[in-house]
Amino acid sequence: MATMTGGSKRPEGRGGDRPQGGPGGGPGGKKKFFYRRKRVCKFCVEKLEYIDYKDVKMLQQFIPERGKILPRRISGTCALHQRKLQNAIKRARIAALLPFATD
Repeated sequence: MATMTGGSKRPEGRGGDRPQGGPGGGPGGKKKFFYRRKRVCKFCVEKLEYIDYKDVKMLQQFIPERGKILPRRISGTCALHQRKLQNAIKRARIAALLPFATD
């Protein structure tokens, strides 16, 4: 059986003098659960069948400053439209409508 030390009500060897709470400092060490709403595919909502590579304004929403193509989990597009979006961005890059990368 573990021995008791001083005025502490905790047995020796089980956390010692650590403050109560978790990384967030909350009571009892409970973490707050952050719920992120699932993003919906913009192209499915608008019922677009063709993603035009000449529509630069729309394509730039899916490219950050560095010039990379945003992944599905961030952009919220479905698999079908992500493939079409990828092809449209690559065509726009070849046609010099979008940059391949920035400095």
